[in-house]
Amino acid sequence: MTPDASAHIDVAASPQRVFELVSDLRRLGGVAEEYSGGRWLGATGPSVGARFRGVNRRGWRVWPTVSTVTDCSASRFAFEVRSLGLPVSRWQYDIEPTASGCRVTESTWDRRPGWYKPITVLATGVTDRAVTDQRNIEATLERLKKAAEA
Repeated sequence: MTPDASAHIDVAASPQRVFELVSDLRRLGGVAEEYSGGRWLGATGPSVGARFRGVNRRGWRVWPTVSTVTDCSASRFAFEVRSLGLPVSRWQYDIEPTASGCRVTESTWDRRPGWYKPITVLATGVTDRAVTDQRNIEATLERLKKAAEA
């Protein structure tokens, strides 16, 4: 299935370094556009099946989510997001080795039921989620590159 938003960036850092950044809840919160951090729920770190509570911010709006890690390897970190028990989205970081480091592709899929979308617009202030996520991904990848290369 084609993602609703996706972009990639080349990073002059090892795939392992990038994986460590995107799979660390605190550090990911430092580079992501809306996600501001989270904590593991019954887990001590990333692994397939591990759950975490995330906090997202956009301006004065703040909303929590619960996510489950679906992929956790040096080449992919991905998780399914739920809010109020409902599917919201899937986020995925694909990390491919290159001659000078790696290429990171961040993608997202909108999983919200149609009837739930107006409620999430009120909670997040985002009317066009695909356009906003595209901008967010591009900004996140730029910050991820800077952090990984530092």
